[in-house]
Amino acid sequence: MKLDCGYKLDILVEDTVVLELKALLTVLPVHEAKLVTDLKLTGKPVGLLLNFNVPVMKEGIIRKINA
Repeated sequence: MKLDCGYKLDILVEDTVVLELKALLTVLPVHEAKLVTDLKLTGKPVGLLLNFNVPVMKEGIIRKINA
């Protein structure tokens, strides 16, 4: 699906889960807001923000749901 608003999904898994990939020292609210916007625009139910710049990956996962 092409959206003319300048947004681009990093990865869409099984047409259900939106993945937003980052490698940041600190995840800012703007990064979470982008994931929420992606969920609203696509209508997908679940999104994961994955920050790979952490010592343990489970500390770098933020889950959002489309309500």
